Amino acid sequence: MDIFWTLRGFFRAHWRSYCLAGGLLSGVAVLALLPPLIIGRVVDGIVAGTLDAAGLRLHALGIVACACGIYVCRYFWRRTLYGASYLLSLELRRDIYRHLLQLSPAALAGFPAGDLMARATNDVQAVEMTAGEAVLSIFDGLMTGLLVLAMMALVLSPTLTLLALAPWPFMSWAMWSLGTALHTRFDTSQAAFSTLNAVTQESVGGLRALRGLGAEAHTERVFGEASDAANAASLAVSRIDARYDPIIYLTVGASFVISVGAGAWLIDAGRFTVGQLTSFTLYLGQLVWPMFAFGWMANLVQRGKAAWERIREFLDTPSAVPDTGTLARVEDHRLEVHISSFDYPARDQPALRDVRFTLEAGRTVGVVGPTGAGKSTLLALLARFYDAPGVRIRLGQHDIREYTLDALRDAVGCVPQESVLFSASLRENLALARPDASEDEVLQMLRLASLESDVAGFPAGLDTEVGERGVTLSGGQRQRLCLARALLAECRLLLLDDSLSAVDAETEHAILAALESHTRHLSRVIVSHRLSAVQAADEILVLREGAVAERGTHPELLAQGGWYAETWRYQQLAAVAERLA
Repeated sequence: MDIFWTLRGFFRAHWRSYCLAGGLLSGVAVLALLPPLIIGRVVDGIVAGTLDAAGLRLHALGIVACACGIYVCRYFWRRTLYGASYLLSLELRRDIYRHLLQLSPAALAGFPAGDLMARATNDVQAVEMTAGEAVLSIFDGLMTGLLVLAMMALVLSPTLTLLALAPWPFMSWAMWSLGTALHTRFDTSQAAFSTLNAVTQESVGGLRALRGLGAEAHTERVFGEASDAANAASLAVSRIDARYDPIIYLTVGASFVISVGAGAWLIDAGRFTVGQLTSFTLYLGQLVWPMFAFGWMANLVQRGKAAWERIREFLDTPSAVPDTGTLARVEDHRLEVHISSFDYPARDQPALRDVRFTLEAGRTVGVVGPTGAGKSTLLALLARFYDAPGVRIRLGQHDIREYTLDALRDAVGCVPQESVLFSASLRENLALARPDASEDEVLQMLRLASLESDVAGFPAGLDTEVGERGVTLSGGQRQRLCLARALLAECRLLLLDDSLSAVDAETEHAILAALESHTRHLSRVIVSHRLSAVQAADEILVLREGAVAERGTHPELLAQGGWYAETWRYQQLAAVAERLA
């Protein structure tokens, strides 16, 4: 029951809705007391021969009036109570999404996409039902149960009431035992569902790669195992659920047997009438709902508690990059980098060590090196996707930690190698950078990214839908679209992480030339495996095993005769061979 205490802030904020729903539920409970009493009087009138047609019609109208009143009250309490619980699910999903946007990549590593989807859907729905149906069950069940018991004990027969309730302690003990088991099994079920979601999401996202590798059988086996585990966990929950109703029916059946037997004995003794016994059994039938309500409430509370714990686990996860800065604007874009050491968790060897350089505003630094040298890690640190004690990066006169994350994101634009596009139109994907950009500005950035002619060839132009993750575009088109989006954002520091790897050398040269001539006001850090992309840079860093192995301009590095010179010669020979072929 501590889940209700946990949600007290929400209940306090929406107390008017819950009070109104409680009043309407009380009206339903009171009106439901009248029909059994009326029916009992009708039975006694028939037995005594005192009931005429007019009296029967009057009693029937009374029952119809009660039914109409119950219908109206039920309609409005459903709108009021469930409307409030829907607001809770809305708030929770917003909190989850807001926290998701604030988390750094390091913090998100512990939550697969499928798991996050399960927490934002199934878990939120379970908490919503706790704030809606569970509140209904406990309030309506308690109100109805107390009023019905009062009618049975105070108006009809206290002795028969005590006898009829004799089986109830057994039901209470059984409900408590089942609730404890349900909490554990539901938590396991949700975790298994999260795993199934993650496997499904990864399989769909990597469908092309799986087909290319011929790994369909392996993937099908992995999916089958995850599906079987989720199914087994759900069945374990269902087995607990299935025990609630039989326990209630056994309890109610035993109460009915006791009531009819003891009631017949009281009638024979002249202490009870047939009509009173009829009313008593009808009231006993009304106690079925409170018993179901308490069982359902216990079920929902345990589900909601397990789901809430999973949601809070995510919401309480701190970002590895806390937003504690106070400066809301970056005025000076001079970049100073001093990385003594940076390593990822659970890795022995540092990803970067002893990396130092300065980038003046409007200048370009190129970063090259073999695969795994730490190039992308360097850009991630510049964008402050990670923090570490051995990393000191200054933007202008201040450490980047002194800026708010919003200010830093406004000043630093990052174009990753892996293109990130959304299931929307080209225009909508570009508008993510700057929604207020004019048509001319959009076209100018497309021109800089050498994408204007491609867009002109699409039937719907900028309104062309790109599909999920840009599936309708080629790899080069996706990369150029991401570049245009970053340029449209007007960031003063541009980080390019091998973001032109999918375009041919001629197109890359045209794009870099356009950037050089039209974005001289921007500072650029360009990571590339293709050395031609950085040959015009003011300084080039060659990273090997996380450290700077060579540095200088393009001619200086060629003169050193190291890794850069060898790779340059190899790539030039490969380009010549490709043209001849």
